[in-house]
Amino acid sequence: MTTSIVVGGNGGLGQAIARSFAERGDTVVVTSRDKARAETAAAEIGGDTHGLAVDLAEPETIAAALAEVTEVDNLVLTAAPPAMNTIADFDVSGAIRSVTVKLVGYAETVRVLRERLRPGAGVVLFGGLAKERPYPGSTIVTTFNAGITGLTRTLALEIAPHRVNALHPGLVGDSPRWRDVPHPPHADRAPIGRLVTTAEVIDATDFLLRNTAMTGHDLYVDGGLLLT
Repeated sequence: MTTSIVVGGNGGLGQAIARSFAERGDTVVVTSRDKARAETAAAEIGGDTHGLAVDLAEPETIAAALAEVTEVDNLVLTAAPPAMNTIADFDVSGAIRSVTVKLVGYAETVRVLRERLRPGAGVVLFGGLAKERPYPGSTIVTTFNAGITGLTRTLALEIAPHRVNALHPGLVGDSPRWRDVPHPPHADRAPIGRLVTTAEVIDATDFLLRNTAMTGHDLYVDGGLLLT
């Protein structure tokens, strides 16, 4: 039986990825800061899916929160805190929380589960296109997504032969955030002529998990926006 953990799987892309794992028969664990939200998401996903409360903003609590997870085949970290922040109106506490979640929380989760990764296990860390394309208010999100690249590379060496890769999606056109927006940004600039889809992000995640030659890489799922 394959066991797949999705940190931040209570909504958005994380929940969609968790659902794809459940539909193929995996035992799935989804996490949220709030246990009730995690359990609700698990019930919505169905199959052999379980919810756990894990707060990446409190890294010292992660080991205890994941104590009942005994083995892992796929580990996907999608948790993303609110991160809009500018130097002109800088929210220090929000910045500290965001960076803690994405860098310290991600790293501690991998450390905690390292000895429970089964042979052939893969890890995917989620960043985002703001890493390469800053925008007004992206001061912190651009910074921690750049940090995801560094974290990916060092983890790929530190926990080898287990594999670690990063996935950086562009705007996801059929996500709740963008599907009802009449003229979403960048859609007309992408060489593919549209924004990427949730299914394409799920497929890219699965590729990084299953392809045993992939480790230490950044994969951009952006419809070619970086070319424009």
